[in-house]
Amino acid sequence: MSTSPTSAPRALSALTGFAGLAIVAGLLVGVLAIPSLVVAGNTVTTGVTAFDDLPSYLAITQPAQASSLYAKDGSSEVKIASFYTENRTDVKADQIAASVKDAAVSAEDPRFYQEGAIDVEGTIRGVLATTLGDDVQGGSSITQQYVKNVLVERCATENTDTAKALACYKTVTAVTPQRKLREMRYAISLEKKYTKSQILTGYLNIVGFGGNVYGIQAAAEYYFGVSASSLSTVQSATLIAILNNPSNLRIDEPTNAANGSANGYALTKVRRDYVLQRMYVHGKLSKAELTAATATAITPKITTATNGCGAAVKYDAGYFCDYVTNVVANDTAFGATASARAATLSEGGLKIYTTLDLAQQKVAQTALSTYAPATAAGMNLGATNVSVEPGTGKILTMVQNTNYTQSDHAVAGETSVNYNTDKAYGGSGGFQTGSSFKAFTLAAWLQAGHTLSDSVTTTQHTFPFSEFTNSCTDIGDSTWPVANADPAAASLSVLQATAQSVNTAFAEMGTQLDLCSIAKDATSMDVHTATGVKLSSVPSMILGTNDIAPLTMATAYAGIANNGIVCTPIAITSITGPTGKAIAATPTSCTQGMSSEIAAGVSYALQTVLEPGGTGASANPEDGVDILAKTGTNDDAEQNWLVTSTTKVATATWVGNVSGSTDFYDTSINGIEGYDVKFDIAKPILQSLDAEYGGGTLTAPPASEISSSSAGGESGSGGASMGGAAAGGSAGAATGGTGGATGGGTTGGATGGGNGTSTVTGE
Repeated sequence: MSTSPTSAPRALSALTGFAGLAIVAGLLVGVLAIPSLVVAGNTVTTGVTAFDDLPSYLAITQPAQASSLYAKDGSSEVKIASFYTENRTDVKADQIAASVKDAAVSAEDPRFYQEGAIDVEGTIRGVLATTLGDDVQGGSSITQQYVKNVLVERCATENTDTAKALACYKTVTAVTPQRKLREMRYAISLEKKYTKSQILTGYLNIVGFGGNVYGIQAAAEYYFGVSASSLSTVQSATLIAILNNPSNLRIDEPTNAANGSANGYALTKVRRDYVLQRMYVHGKLSKAELTAATATAITPKITTATNGCGAAVKYDAGYFCDYVTNVVANDTAFGATASARAATLSEGGLKIYTTLDLAQQKVAQTALSTYAPATAAGMNLGATNVSVEPGTGKILTMVQNTNYTQSDHAVAGETSVNYNTDKAYGGSGGFQTGSSFKAFTLAAWLQAGHTLSDSVTTTQHTFPFSEFTNSCTDIGDSTWPVANADPAAASLSVLQATAQSVNTAFAEMGTQLDLCSIAKDATSMDVHTATGVKLSSVPSMILGTNDIAPLTMATAYAGIANNGIVCTPIAITSITGPTGKAIAATPTSCTQGMSSEIAAGVSYALQTVLEPGGTGASANPEDGVDILAKTGTNDDAEQNWLVTSTTKVATATWVGNVSGSTDFYDTSINGIEGYDVKFDIAKPILQSLDAEYGGGTLTAPPASEISSSSAGGESGSGGASMGGAAAGGSAGAATGGTGGATGGGTTGGATGGGNGTSTVTGE
C-alpha cells in the first residue's frame, strides 16, 4: 500500500511518540519508586527530604468560604445573610452523599482508590495524545486535580492586584510538561500525608461549579436547593458533569438551557449521562438505575445565595446586618488591619450568632412602616426604633423607615445609611435629641444636692451666658433665647417640670448647676455624638442640641433603668470558626455610670412622662409594667424622640428630618400630626416587648431625693399625679417668642462656641 506525502511524517511522528512514551512511562515508574529522581519544573531536585516537602498551602485545610449571620426566632437560629468572595461552605466527608463520591471517582479517576498519587495509565494516555498533538492533556488524578485547584485558589487569595492574580493563574494552569510534573510531585507528597477520603473531601470542597459557586455544599444548595448530604444520584451526576466544563455546562445559564434539547441543557445531559454510565461500569449503579437516571430531565432549582446584607431585607434586618458588618470592620478581634477584618468576614467561614429577636423585629418594622412611610411628599423623612437589653447591652431590634440598599443608584426611600447608629458604624451624623437629654440635667441636679420637689421658675425666656457656670471650657459671652412648647405655670417643682418638659424650668435649673457636670453625667452613661466630636456644653446643650444616634440614647436609658450601670451595645452573642472553634468578639463593657441612688431619682422623675399629664402619655403601653421615658423635640419639632426603658428593655424612637427643615408641628403624616407620630410608632412596640420580656419594679429613690422635708410619695403614678396637677394649674407666664435663635435646628454653629444657642421650642 502506497504512503501519501502527509502520512509519512505522521507515521514518523507517531513512532517518535511511542519512543518518547516509553521513556516517559519508565520515568514515571522511576518517580514512583525513587522520589529522589523527581523532576521539578525545569530543574532536578535531589534528595528524598526535598521531595517530601509539601508547601503549607497544599495542606488539606478549609479554603476561603462564606461566613453566615444568624438571628434568633424563638428557640431557632435563622441564617439571615452570607458574606463571601467565593460562595463556599466546607463540609465533612460524612456530610457528602455517597452518590457524589461515586460519581466523582467513576468519571474523574476510576483507579483513585487503587493507584498512588498519579494515574499512570491516564498519564501515559495523555502523553500519547500530547506527542501526537500540540498540547498537554489528560492524565490528572483526583489528587492532582486537588493540587491544581489549591494553586488556583492561592492565586486569587494572595494577590489583591488583578494583573498579578491573572499572571499567577496563567502560570499554575499553563499547558506545559513542567506544570504537570510539578503537580505530580506535590500529589505524591500529599498522598504520603493524607488518606484517600481526606483528599477526595478536600477536592469536592474546593472545586468550582461555575460562576461564584465553589465546593459541593454551595453547589448543592445553589443548583438544587438541598444540602450535599441529600443529593440524589441524578443530581450528584449532574454536578460532577459540570466540573468537566463549568462555563458551558452550568445549569443556571439560559444560553446553556437552550442548547438544542427539548428538555434543555442538552450538553450538560450528555456529560451527566456519561457520568452515570461510568458509575454503572464501575458497579455503583444497576442497569435499571442507569436506565431510570438517564431518562430523567435536568431540573435545577436555583436558590440564589445573596452576598451581603441584601438577603437580610427579607427579615427586616438589612440595617441591623449592616451594623454587624461594621462591628466586624471596627473590632480588632477579627484582624489587626481593616483588610484582614474584611477578609475574615468574607473568607473565614464564620458562623456569627447575633442578638436580634426576629419576632420583635417584625413587630417594630410593621409599626414603623405603618406610621412613617419610606417617602413623604415635601420632606426627607427619617424614622427609627431600636431596643437594647439593660445589663447586657444586647441589641434586640433595629428598624428604619427606609429600604436598605447598597446600590449606587438608590431612589427615594432607599439608603444604606443606618440612622440608628454612629457614623463609624454605617450611620448618619446623628440628630438633635431635644428634651430627651434632660435626663442628664436631672442627674446633675440630684448630684448637686437638689431634690425633685424643689421649685423652679419658668418665666425667664432670655438667658445670658454669664448666668451659667462651666468649669470645663469658656462658653463665651452670648444670650440664649428659650421658649416652651405649651404654656406653663410661673413656677413648678422639678418633678412637674419633667412630666411637662418645660424648657424654661430646665434652663433655670442649668443656671444653678455646672454645665460641665451635665456633660460629664451624660458621658458617663456612654452618651457621645454620632460623629465622635466632643459633646458641646454650651447652655443649649441642656435642651438637646448635640447630634446623637438613637442607639446611644437607648443605651443610656437602659443604664438608668439598670441602677446606673450602663453596658455598651453589642450585636453579636457568639462566633464559631470553620472548625467549630469559638472566636471571641469584643464583649459588652458595663460600668457604674451614675450611682444607683441618682439613677433611681432620675428614673422616678422620668416615670411621670408616660402618666396622665405627661408629654408622652399617649404612648403608655398600659400593661402594668414599670417604665421610664422622656420625650424630645428640637426647634419646630424638626427632630422628635421618645426614649424609654423598663428593667428588661430600653427603646429609642426617632422621627424627623434626615435633611431639610420640615416643621413637624405644622405637618401631618398619613393624617397624624408629625409631632405625634413617634407615639403611634412606639406604643405597639412597647406593648409587644413587655409581653415577651416583661419587666420588674424600677428602683425607688431615697426619700431625700424626692423632698428635703418629706419622705415623698410612691414612684410611678404618685409622681405622675404631681405632674398632672400642675398641668391643670395656671398657665402663668407668657411663653415668649421663638425667633432669634442662632444656629438652631440640627446644625448648631452658635455664637459663643459649641453647637448652638437654639431656642429648642419643643418639649
